[in-house]
Amino acid sequence: MKIFHPFVVAIIAVLSIFLLIMSLVRIGFYNYFAPYEVLPESLHGEWLYALWFGLRLDLSILGYVSAVSLVLLALMQFLRIHNGTIRRLLVVYFWVVFSLISMLLAADAAFFSYFGEHANIMIFGVMDDDTSALLEIAWKNYNIPLLSVAAVVYGIVLWKLISWVFRRFEEVRVHPLSLAARIGAYVTLIAVSFLAARGSFGHFPISKYIVDVSSDPFINQLPQNGVYAITKSYSQYKKSKSDDYNLIKMMGYEDNITEAFRIHLHGKTANPDDLIASLHRSTPLNLPLEKKPPHVVVIMVESFGLPITEYQSSTFDIMGRLKKHFDEDTVFRNFISGSNGTIGSMEPFLLNIAARPESTSFGQGNYLQTPFKQASARVYQSKGYETSYVYGGDLSWRNVGGFMKYQGFDHVEGKGAIVNTLKLDEKKASHSWGVFDQYAYDFLLKKLSVAQKPQFIYLMTTNNHPPYDIPSDYSSRSLKWSNALIKHMNGDRALLEKRLHDYGYALDMAGRFMDEIKKNPAFANTVVVITADNNTIESSMKYDDPIATSKLIPFYLYLPKHLKPDRIDTSVAGSHKDIFPTLYNLTLSNADYIAMG
Repeated sequence: MKIFHPFVVAIIAVLSIFLLIMSLVRIGFYNYFAPYEVLPESLHGEWLYALWFGLRLDLSILGYVSAVSLVLLALMQFLRIHNGTIRRLLVVYFWVVFSLISMLLAADAAFFSYFGEHANIMIFGVMDDDTSALLEIAWKNYNIPLLSVAAVVYGIVLWKLISWVFRRFEEVRVHPLSLAARIGAYVTLIAVSFLAARGSFGHFPISKYIVDVSSDPFINQLPQNGVYAITKSYSQYKKSKSDDYNLIKMMGYEDNITEAFRIHLHGKTANPDDLIASLHRSTPLNLPLEKKPPHVVVIMVESFGLPITEYQSSTFDIMGRLKKHFDEDTVFRNFISGSNGTIGSMEPFLLNIAARPESTSFGQGNYLQTPFKQASARVYQSKGYETSYVYGGDLSWRNVGGFMKYQGFDHVEGKGAIVNTLKLDEKKASHSWGVFDQYAYDFLLKKLSVAQKPQFIYLMTTNNHPPYDIPSDYSSRSLKWSNALIKHMNGDRALLEKRLHDYGYALDMAGRFMDEIKKNPAFANTVVVITADNNTIESSMKYDDPIATSKLIPFYLYLPKHLKPDRIDTSVAGSHKDIFPTLYNLTLSNADYIAMG
């Protein structure tokens, strides 16, 4: 094709340069986050295909950028605007667009570094989170001044590069074409750009149908583009905030909900006029439990994933005082959380339902004041228990205070109640997200010690969370990295060490709590569960078998001898939805409940 405007070549040149930058980002992403020390030979072909598919996704984004720039160029040329003005406008356009794409890619990489997956709806949860705490995390965990300087330098270099390309081609000689020929050439180029943006001749554009390229979960993540991941997440976030969220339709059961129940019931047919009745259960009559109901304490330790505990040793004492109790009591290890985020796991866990994909929390939507009849606290409340929801942070976080008071809890208590009850110096007793875990546990012990009725208490801790602060007077246990651990860790060593010390503190405090429960006769009739909301350290670890390992969390169960069954099969697999049905049957007599587990 004859060159009919010098900036057509400039546009192609800057797009090609940025496509190269995006490819280098993907290769850098692989080098930094890859869970293998050496890429297995069996994955070489899949790795190359993943890069090729990723290149097509990047090209599809630049196709949109190209189409808009060509439309702008055509309009300005037909309006006979001077080339110098056109150059300045196109330089600004490309700089703004490329800067925005770069920011989205950086945000996606930051999200992946914490959650081990590309951006999803949780990335917009920052809008609903504690903004000051998030800013404090960023300042403490990352070198913000250095990153700011790097961003400014990157912006300057990008501006200079784009400007240089357009100046380089501004004086290129062109061939005069008729008006019809110029219109035809622009239409052709714009059509090619839209074809590149679509990236496919099939039924769907490439961005709507990102195929699995490998049996390996990480290689499957490699092609994904942060721009598409974040824009899709925003669409899901908006939808989840509206009245348009339809989980039944999303799962494919819009006109056949009875089939979903049939599958859940392992082939049994549910009454189509009362489907929920198939989820009703009752615990057996147990006269000793009727006469002497136990206290029940359920603790969700922030980000307590199991994989890192495999490296527990005398020199890497990550479990601290909790190890003894894990050795003595019942621990289910083939266990996963309901979701990857705290609120996404905690709400369905306490409500006895499955986590809803691509949704915001109940407490931040239309269900804020909805009392869920199957909520776990309501089951205990119906059997005469005094029920408490305790959160180590502020109850305004994600509206947990406002939401949980409708879910069968007699008391909803947060950081303020803990500080006031224990008469603490709030500043010294707190980190960015709440009180240090030791004080949350002390608060539980005090509640149990003065209880006049059987207690059901749920606690969500807040340590083991960025910026990974621990009390200044706490002496961390030995955490020397073995060669095996070094090979299986991924990321900045200094930040990881800080993270693991906070991790060790959180587990040690849980162990300290169990020490108090077991040694105090006043707590002899107390059942304790310790689990986690998720395993967010997964993104910082490399796994020999990531599918089977990366999502594992514990289900620790302490039962006094008079309540413990003769045999417990800890090899069974389970998830959050199985915990409360297990507890009901161990601690309640003749209690009715609804549960999916």
